[in-house]
Amino acid sequence: MSFNKDLLEKLMDFNEKNSPKFVLHVNDVSYPITNSSISNSPIPVNEPTTRGGVYFSDKFAYKMKCVVEDLSVVPLLTKKMLGPNTEFGELKISTDIEDDGKSLTIEIFTNLTNSVQTPTTIELSMIIVKIESV
Repeated sequence: MSFNKDLLEKLMDFNEKNSPKFVLHVNDVSYPITNSSISNSPIPVNEPTTRGGVYFSDKFAYKMKCVVEDLSVVPLLTKKMLGPNTEFGELKISTDIEDDGKSLTIEIFTNLTNSVQTPTTIELSMIIVKIESV
């Protein structure tokens, strides 16, 4: 994983206290996100493994869950999911946080690992692969 852990910790702390607005970007279309959470949790592997072309070398990963209420994103996600697809794409999520009184725009790049659709929403489970300030 190639990301700034300090920036990720700032984002996680800000997300817990302030509920920033996240936006999912897929094929040049933006989708507002609700109910987001970010955590550091174990990956169920005992040794390095390959899944969907992504190499997980750590036993822990930063994971993000969020809900999108615009179901028009669903058909666009089929080629983004890890698993049986040999080709997949990263999902880009952006947000603005405050750091030392200054506004900071952050872009988060994730791999989609799971999605659960209801009649009105879709919940996305992702692994964060890169984070950067813009």
